[in-house]
Amino acid sequence: MSKKIEGIAASDGIGIAKAYLLVDPDLSFEKHSVSDVNAEVQRIHGSFDASIAELKQIQARAKSSLGDEEVAVFDAHIAMLSDPDMIKQIEDEIKNDKVNAEQALTDVTTNFAETLAAMKDNKYMQERAADVKDVAKRALSHLLGKELPNLASINSPVIIVAHEITPSDTSQMNKKYIKGMITDMGGRTSHSAIMSRTLEIPAVVGSETATSEISNGDQLILDGLNGVAIVAPSQEEVNDYEQKAKHFAAQRVEWAKLVDAPSVSKDGKEFEIAANIGTPADMDDVHKAGADAVGLFRTEFLYMDSDALPTEDQQFNAYKTVAESMNGKPVVIRTMDIGGDKPLPYLPLPEEMNPFLGYRAIRISLDRQNIFRTQLRALIRASKYGQIRIMFPMIATLDEFRKAKKVFMEEKQNLQKDDPKIGDNIKLGIMIEIPAAAIFADQFAKEVDFFSIGTNDLIQYSFAADRGNDAVSYLYQPLNPALLRLIKHVIDSAHAEGKIAAMCGEMAGDQRALPLLLGMGLDEYSMSASSILRSRSQMRDLTTGECAAIVDEVLAKCQTADEVEKLVNERLGNE
Repeated sequence: MSKKIEGIAASDGIGIAKAYLLVDPDLSFEKHSVSDVNAEVQRIHGSFDASIAELKQIQARAKSSLGDEEVAVFDAHIAMLSDPDMIKQIEDEIKNDKVNAEQALTDVTTNFAETLAAMKDNKYMQERAADVKDVAKRALSHLLGKELPNLASINSPVIIVAHEITPSDTSQMNKKYIKGMITDMGGRTSHSAIMSRTLEIPAVVGSETATSEISNGDQLILDGLNGVAIVAPSQEEVNDYEQKAKHFAAQRVEWAKLVDAPSVSKDGKEFEIAANIGTPADMDDVHKAGADAVGLFRTEFLYMDSDALPTEDQQFNAYKTVAESMNGKPVVIRTMDIGGDKPLPYLPLPEEMNPFLGYRAIRISLDRQNIFRTQLRALIRASKYGQIRIMFPMIATLDEFRKAKKVFMEEKQNLQKDDPKIGDNIKLGIMIEIPAAAIFADQFAKEVDFFSIGTNDLIQYSFAADRGNDAVSYLYQPLNPALLRLIKHVIDSAHAEGKIAAMCGEMAGDQRALPLLLGMGLDEYSMSASSILRSRSQMRDLTTGECAAIVDEVLAKCQTADEVEKLVNERLGNE
């Protein structure tokens, strides 16, 4: 009898193959005292050197199948192995405690990993703990003379089952043989999840029980579309999923034909389907997907990938690169959204009980205007090279927008002393992610140039439910009628003043939500690049008038998210 294991859908696709349990060699060791501490220090250096050489080889092989951003993770791993602070801590433990190299390595790296994992309000930093563990495991394997699994040697179809898959594991996967992967740990933003999407390998992560419920050699179906694995499926289930896999592969081929096509509804109305990016390195994926715009450039990654505040010129070059790359298409750049789940080690912020509700984003920018003004100057200078729109995050009151606009105007006027008219083409907008701003959208619309609805936080704040907390994850309800009413009010408010209404949260790329958003008249849908062609294809099958009628019916009749989904499916014939 088959059984289902549920997790997080991390990479689209369906795989059917035998399970390959990814098991590390026995890396256990005994702690013992040493008399020759210098010899142990040399062993550490030798293991780090060997690990660096190995990582460079893996990186070189990976460059043929992965993009620059994905391969850059190995630079981070090499940097960890070259970190003088970590090396010194290991050396000090060997010398002071006279312990063997294995023990000192494990103690220090475990401490690093636990510190990162303890950052409960910072998903990004939590997931970097996996990188520290990966590096430590590689160095330990060299100390013990044990070889780590080599996924590159797999030569028959398998689905990888692991507690956690490291970036170096993923980079060795040959998608000819690796038909999918499922893990106990991980989230959609982990490096391995990102790499699996780049390689187009179906993936389910965060299942919690995969390794305990699946045995090596078990027949598996992996459904990366819905986040499900089926162990020991019946022949009927296999036949069903083989058809689904063929259908999905055929869909992908059809979607690829839409790279240069306009984003239009079935009745010929044009919209924008845009891409969310974090760095200029993401632009390759944006162009491959044929994005109509960059709907969200998350500039905080320029700050997070640096050891100090990025300079005006560093920022200018990043913004200029993206603006030029888009050849006149709109680029919406969000000002620094630091704080909450994105702290900066070099920018100490106060300890807070509720950082998501605290000192973050525009609140920091208005308080520490030297940082804000530097960013605005870089953005204004870059506007000469493309259609840049500036968006302020976490705006709660009209007064905050007015203050931010005033700072922008001051910096623009200063730059215009030497370069008249620079920045005159920039549009200023806000993210609608705080319910107070959404409710007051009719007044905001009189003063801003555009809205972009950030549904990730808007849902979190509307339902008072931390989106990173599994215990309340059931409250992440993009189809809840209360939220839909709020979104419609924002869109209607923008249109009443002749302004653009966009969306840049995960909901923009949600296939269930697209008919409703289209029916509300949302102008721009910004999402991960990998979702663009699928959404463009779906949009071409929808008629705006029919979708508008569905919205009216949903808001008049439905009281729960399930009722909304059921009604939409019925009206569109999806059931």
